[in-house]
Amino acid sequence: MMKKIDFVGLGFCSNDYLSVVPRIPLDSKVQMLEHLVQGGGPAATSTVAAARLGWTAAMVGTVGDDDPGKKILNDFAAERVDTAAMKVRPGKSSPVAYCWVEEPTGKRSVAWTRGDLPELAPEEIPEERIVQARLLHLDGHQIAAARAAAKLARRHHVPVSLDAGTLREGVKELLSDVDILVASEEFARQLTGENDLEKALRKMGTVGAEVTGVTMGEAGSMVLTPEGTILRCPAFRIAKVVDTTGAGDVYHTGFGIRYVETGNLRESMRFASAVAALKCAKLGGRTGIPGREEVNEFLKHHTA
Repeated sequence: MMKKIDFVGLGFCSNDYLSVVPRIPLDSKVQMLEHLVQGGGPAATSTVAAARLGWTAAMVGTVGDDDPGKKILNDFAAERVDTAAMKVRPGKSSPVAYCWVEEPTGKRSVAWTRGDLPELAPEEIPEERIVQARLLHLDGHQIAAARAAAKLARRHHVPVSLDAGTLREGVKELLSDVDILVASEEFARQLTGENDLEKALRKMGTVGAEVTGVTMGEAGSMVLTPEGTILRCPAFRIAKVVDTTGAGDVYHTGFGIRYVETGNLRESMRFASAVAALKCAKLGGRTGIPGREEVNEFLKHHTA
């Protein structure tokens, strides 16, 4: 009998090459202070975070049979993320990303490629995994499969969350099947045409999601309640921000998991903010992702 999975992530996974530098160079050279190679991608990192936070987790996506693809799968296995539904495309190159992290600020620049992988087809989604999940999480990639998976989840009363980072083709059509819609500032402004984020959030609230929110980096996050009130949660401060890569990815995981567990918006925002803050203390999108006990201990001593 197939093991039930709590958190199913569907979307983009890559192999990330990260370097910490004193400054991000332009037409010049700079010596790296630190470097790291590890798996990345929005839904992929979110799924690893779910496993760290104590949920069983599975990733659905595509990789090539090249060395980066093998490392992507090995990284998942090391985190106890189920990869039975990952499709390995023979003779194709896997997505990779090169990330430069500025040491004084923790801010980063990223150059990436999808490789030459054919996208996941709707008929390749793992239906049994999805209908038994507690949460289906999407990142706007693998759009045809994502739309099919979201509709399937909806029919079986499985909540669907979307990391709305970029308004890429097909994402608008996905929104009607999303329950938890948390967007980046860029996405919120592009979708609504509103520069003011409060106005953008209220417009996003008409899309039909049960929960609508915006993440704002150092400025924290906002969520629109069903009653029309805007809740704000500041970003937690830590002693030193090393790398912000993946902070938004793990925020979505923390928020989605805690909202499914409690139904409490403010508690979900605080929990998600704590997960994101703790992640930023180490290099890499995944290195600093905390476990549940670490998050709970952090929240005992920090207010937001």
